[in-house]
Amino acid sequence: MDHPIAPAGITRRRALTVTGGMLAGAALAAHAVPAFAGESQDADAIVVGHGLAGLVATAELAAAGRKVLLLDQEPEASLGGQAFWSFGGLFFVNSEEQRLMGVKDTHDLAWQDWLGSAGFDRGVADPAGQDHWAYKWAEAYVDFASGEKRSWLDGLGVQWFPIVGWAERGGGLADGHGNSVPRFHVTWGTGPAVVEPFEKKVRAAVAAGKVGFRFRHRVDGIVTTGGAVTGVRGAVLEPSSAACGKPSSRTVIGEFELRAPVVVVTSGGIGANHDLVRQNWPARLGTPPKTMVTGVPAHVDGRMLAITERAGGRIVNPDRMWHYTEGLRNYDPIWPGHGIRILPGPSSMWFDATGKRFGTPDLPGYDTLHTLGSITASGYDYSWFVTTQKIIAKEFALSGSEQNPDLTNKNVWQLLSRIWQTPEPIEKFKKNGADFVVATTLSELVAGMNKLTGDNLIDLARLKGQIEARDREMDNPYTKDVQVMGIRNALSYIGDSLSRTAPAHKILDPAAGPLIAVRLNVLTRKTLGGLQTDLSGRVLSASGEPVPGLYAAGEVAGFGGGGVHGYRSLEGTFLGGCLFSGRQAGRAAAAATAT
Repeated sequence: MDHPIAPAGITRRRALTVTGGMLAGAALAAHAVPAFAGESQDADAIVVGHGLAGLVATAELAAAGRKVLLLDQEPEASLGGQAFWSFGGLFFVNSEEQRLMGVKDTHDLAWQDWLGSAGFDRGVADPAGQDHWAYKWAEAYVDFASGEKRSWLDGLGVQWFPIVGWAERGGGLADGHGNSVPRFHVTWGTGPAVVEPFEKKVRAAVAAGKVGFRFRHRVDGIVTTGGAVTGVRGAVLEPSSAACGKPSSRTVIGEFELRAPVVVVTSGGIGANHDLVRQNWPARLGTPPKTMVTGVPAHVDGRMLAITERAGGRIVNPDRMWHYTEGLRNYDPIWPGHGIRILPGPSSMWFDATGKRFGTPDLPGYDTLHTLGSITASGYDYSWFVTTQKIIAKEFALSGSEQNPDLTNKNVWQLLSRIWQTPEPIEKFKKNGADFVVATTLSELVAGMNKLTGDNLIDLARLKGQIEARDREMDNPYTKDVQVMGIRNALSYIGDSLSRTAPAHKILDPAAGPLIAVRLNVLTRKTLGGLQTDLSGRVLSASGEPVPGLYAAGEVAGFGGGGVHGYRSLEGTFLGGCLFSGRQAGRAAAAATAT
């Protein structure tokens, strides 16, 4: 089924579906009947999970001539997984786009930023350490992002918006967390355009008889024989017409067992399973919120982590996770508890639930996890932006392909309209979203904030005093207010001054109004730990030895090594981690099954 944001007529997804031919439909109808039943094995490899990492691994296996079965519990409409819904941000180092923007970036600077953000501290030098392979994956990934990553994707037809974004600006020190320079490259076409070349490759392989889709196949166990992986078993779920991202039925209509000498697990993380999120929540981030919104579809349930562990795999760094602090409740949800993240520019003032302004580094776009800890330490599950129409018109962007129809549908004129008007998705959230308060005066704004939460925590005089103090700092080109420094730093970068930072102004300037308050919810998203893998993507056991025949890639493997990001992400590295680890695992599995 086509995605609802796609333009009328022949969409990319529809064209690929048709190109996939009748073989894909036949595979769905066949359910548990092996595509390669005439051979001793059902396939050379089984890939569990048809998200981005699974598509990349499958494409690599098929390109090497291997026969592959690609399984997922979801229907065909959800091919591409979370990546399909993403903003399409990718982390490159010293790219053409950076040079066009006047950004000077190097491998050494990127590696300094990665290490400062990751904070690897769990046995890097110890082969049994949780961070041993994560560190090696980080070295390899920064090499990849500084080297062939962009040219590889460019050769597949992927393109990028020329203005490079500056995400996760950090905690304030050169060798600490954060990006020293802008590195967030938005894909022209967002997430669907990142998925497209690999989906196209896989569908072509289906048509050539090299790949068999097994939609609605839920893996419940990895089969081992004599200590080696020999296949998977599970339940066939009833056919589903659920649209992309919508929850699908879990009604079982049969069972299956499929045989292959290699199984590649690419099943994603735990973001939709709030119980599992809370179970693994680290004490360093405070008490887990009682209420969170969900940034991923319901099928991102973490089931395969425990299943793979039972087959001998080792899970490391389960307490490392990446949840956003700027979540909105979606007024038009696709999946249960659907949350949308604001990708903020630097100018909105940020307050806790009681109306106390956060200090550095808890500024918009600077240090996500530090701010998350500050929010939980406040004793409440939410916080506030207080901002202006002038700021949201230029600085607010919303995560997700469906919230950026201009970029997703490659509509240049719609994209250019951002110059003179607030993007329509932002205005729709301002009008319809449950988390927005709009007012012409500060007293009206405070009354609306207190009415929205029902707890009367915001005191007008206290809030006004803090805003006026910040506004006084705008009268001079120099300041002691760190956020004002950051705004001026942003305006010195041509990319931010063109598209992501409003001209510096006072919050209480009537000409910048109306005033807007936005309640921000914690939004679950990424799993940073996971199955420990070596640089070939082989899943390691508790003893540090590879489990024969078992591979993993993508979020289930912590995007490589069981935690390539360490404690924190530099952003734009999640899709890239799926691409790189999927490619590594696919190529290694293909080599392992060569005859």
